[in-house]
Amino acid sequence: SEHPDHVTSDNHTRNVWRTPANNKLRMEDKRQEEHIKLATEYGKTQLNLGHLVNSQREKRGAGFELRTDEHGAVRAAKGLFLTADAQAKAQGPVLEMAPAINQLNQANSQMQALNSAAEAAGALICDINTQISLVTDKIKDLQSSVLLGSAPQGVAMTSGEHLQLSSSRNTMINAGQHLDVGAMKNLSVTVEKALRMFVHKEGAKLVANQGDIEIQAQHNTMALFSEKQLTVTSSEDEIIISTPETLTLNGGGSYLRLSKNGIEHGSSGEFIMKTSDYLVPGTGANLPNETPNFSLTDITQENKISSKSFND
Repeated sequence: SEHPDHVTSDNHTRNVWRTPANNKLRMEDKRQEEHIKLATEYGKTQLNLGHLVNSQREKRGAGFELRTDEHGAVRAAKGLFLTADAQAKAQGPVLEMAPAINQLNQANSQMQALNSAAEAAGALICDINTQISLVTDKIKDLQSSVLLGSAPQGVAMTSGEHLQLSSSRNTMINAGQHLDVGAMKNLSVTVEKALRMFVHKEGAKLVANQGDIEIQAQHNTMALFSEKQLTVTSSEDEIIISTPETLTLNGGGSYLRLSKNGIEHGSSGEFIMKTSDYLVPGTGANLPNETPNFSLTDITQENKISSKSFND
C-alpha cells in the first residue's frame, strides 16, 4: 500500500487493516479498552465488539453492536435463541437455556392447575398438552426450527404503527400474576367455534359506563344461572321481558304462564291479591311482540400460504 502505516506511536496498541474504500478491521489491545471493529462504508455496516468508541475515541457503549443503514437479517435454520440471561465469563454450553425453560415449565404448570379447575366447572379447557409438547419436544435445546426469546427482568415490544402476532396453530399467553389488555378505541374478539371464560375465585364483571350492553344468542338458547340471589334492576326505566311463545315464572312451584292462548296461574298454596282497585274493562287485548331477524353467517377461508419453498 502507498498509504502510511495506520499504527503509529500514538496508537501502538491498535492493529488496523484498511482498504482504499475504507473497509476496515480494527483491533484495540489497550487494557480495559479492548475492542474490535469490522466495518464497511456501504450502508455504514459495522460489527463493534467490546469497548465501543467513536472516531474521537470517546466511549459510546460496551458489549456488542451490529448495525447498518441497509436491511438486516439474522437467520438460523436449526433454531435461534435470543437471551438476556447471564452466562458469566462465557462458561457453559452455547445453548444453555435452563432459566428460559424453567420459566416456560412453571407457566405450563400454572395453566394445568387452572385447566383442572375449569374442567371441573364445565368450562372450555385449554390445549395444555400442545403447550407442554412445544417446550419439551421443540424449544428445549432447539430441537426444531424455533425461536426462543428470554429475559429475566422483562421484555417489551413496541411499534409506531402496527404489531401483529400470528400462528397457524395455537397461540398461548400465560401470566404468573396479571394479564392486562387495553385499547383506546375498540377491542374485538372474533372466534369461529367456541368462546368460554372461566374465573376460579373472585368473580367476573362487565361494565359499560355510557354505552349499551347487548348479549345475543342468535340461533340457539341462552341461560342465566346463579346458586344464590339473581337480581334484575332498572334504576330509571322499565324492564321488558317478552317472547312470541310462552313465558313462565316459577317460584317455589307456584307459577304464572303467559302465552297467546291466555294466562294460567297455578299454586298448591293460597292465592292472595292486595290492591286498591281492580278493573276488568271490555274485551281482550294483546301487546304486539317484535323480534329481530338474525342472519346465518358462514366463513370462507382462502389459504394464501404456499407449500412451495420461497427459494424454489
